[in-house]
Amino acid sequence: MAEQPNQEAHIVVVDDEASARISLAEILRLEGYRVSTAASGEEALKLVSKGPPVDLMVLDLKMPGMDGLEATEEMQRRSPGTVIILLTAFATLETAIQAIRKGAHDYLLKPCPIPEILESVRKGLAKRQQERQRQHLVAQLQRTLSALATVEGTQEAEEPPPPQPGRFLQVRDILVDRQKHVVMLRGRTLDLTPTEFKILVSLLETPDKVWTPQELVRRAQGYETDAWGARAIVRVHIRRLRKKMEADPSNPTYILNVRGIGYMFSSTGHPTET
Repeated sequence: MAEQPNQEAHIVVVDDEASARISLAEILRLEGYRVSTAASGEEALKLVSKGPPVDLMVLDLKMPGMDGLEATEEMQRRSPGTVIILLTAFATLETAIQAIRKGAHDYLLKPCPIPEILESVRKGLAKRQQERQRQHLVAQLQRTLSALATVEGTQEAEEPPPPQPGRFLQVRDILVDRQKHVVMLRGRTLDLTPTEFKILVSLLETPDKVWTPQELVRRAQGYETDAWGARAIVRVHIRRLRKKMEADPSNPTYILNVRGIGYMFSSTGHPTET
């Protein structure tokens, strides 16, 4: 039996073309969703600020004024839990990578078959629901532990909270402040994007362990992709990290290739072929 739509979900369709905006909104309403529409990125952000919470937003990439990528970035700041799906008639690998880097859940090519859009919406809302459940369980566990500590009344009786990674991480001459999302190399602060930071920290936490591109995408972006797509995405970020870290990016000593498998952070600094 097909999964029933989440009728509590609020979806915003953003497209400067009225026909595309109205038709997609009507299709989503017929599926049982609550739907609002906006003709621009600026109008969509006003809806988020003044209206009910937005669970998912379908954004056209090319719009006058604020485009889909800019709106995605601003939505991540204002409403990080909102799932973003980008639609575009002008797809390139670079724009796909930018969309994913800025936090988009999916990137679809127009004209996109309606079943494909609905499937992407369903998966996006399922992802949001899972994250809500996880947060609820974490909060419930914290309340339970706090209540137990109060009842027992002694430090010895308190259940320790789940172990958390330390604030600082140092490997060789690299120092990471997880709390402030700062990375310093020999006392120099590196200007990293959020995705570059997550990839580098993943490698630093496990020196000499090889990560596949798919594992790095899953850790840094929180979603699954095929091997070809993962290689294309991660290769861009690794290249940029090397430019920011290495004295000679063509002969790296920090992030090394393991041919045919993936990448690792070298604890010794011995270079290898890339």
